[in-house]
Amino acid sequence: MTLGDSRFSRTFNNPKPILGMLHLSGDTPAERLEIARRELDILRNGGVDAVVVENYFGDKTDVRNVLEWLEGKHADLVVGVNVLHDHHLAFELARQFRVDFIQMDSVAGHLAPEADAEFAAELAGLRAGVDSVLLGGVRFKYQPVNSGRSEREDLLLGMERCDAFVITGEATGQETDVEKVKRFRSVVGGDFPLVIGAGLTASNVDDQLRDADGAIVGSYLKDTHVDTGLIVAEHVEKLMREVRRVRDGVLAPVLSPALGE
Repeated sequence: MTLGDSRFSRTFNNPKPILGMLHLSGDTPAERLEIARRELDILRNGGVDAVVVENYFGDKTDVRNVLEWLEGKHADLVVGVNVLHDHHLAFELARQFRVDFIQMDSVAGHLAPEADAEFAAELAGLRAGVDSVLLGGVRFKYQPVNSGRSEREDLLLGMERCDAFVITGEATGQETDVEKVKRFRSVVGGDFPLVIGAGLTASNVDDQLRDADGAIVGSYLKDTHVDTGLIVAEHVEKLMREVRRVRDGVLAPVLSPALGE
């Protein structure tokens, strides 16, 4: 992969960045904010490159509460949002708060042709109003396929609608099929970023990141390795050790000529 000076590479400084999910678990708004604060500190201390604030368990207000709390804090932290079922709010929050990237579960393929053109025009307008990088999905978990187009056609359209693709299997926590990643890569080429969106673990880092440019991680980092758990430092550190090893392999060919001078 040769991402070069892309919006993606300018947002995420390290090769193959790891984006940690804040699922916003908890029984009350106060508890959800407190858990998010605690988990965010664990992710930062463990070397994760960015956080994704998502209303996976919490609601849209909880996403806003976390972003409000983050204002003026952790200036070095790369922050993203995924507002499930309401991408309009994600862009609204990006206009109000420090949001470096937005994740949308689907940018092409999920709508029938008669609705897709309007969606594309609307999305272009929303993107023009923010500086945030957009990570989009095509054939994403739980998303319908209604376009009547081939996967390749939807990928080519999707490239015009976002800055990187997030790729998943069929469910949360399920390992992403590396053949799907290779298939996407064969369409988008080496310059367009591909991000693993589910199922990354310390034991499959090599396979999962071989043809991908980063990953979003949630379930593996939990105490139970299941989405309902809580993030623990041990799992973050174990994953990031393996990621750093893979990164060293990526950087070695770049650095070796200079070492020989």
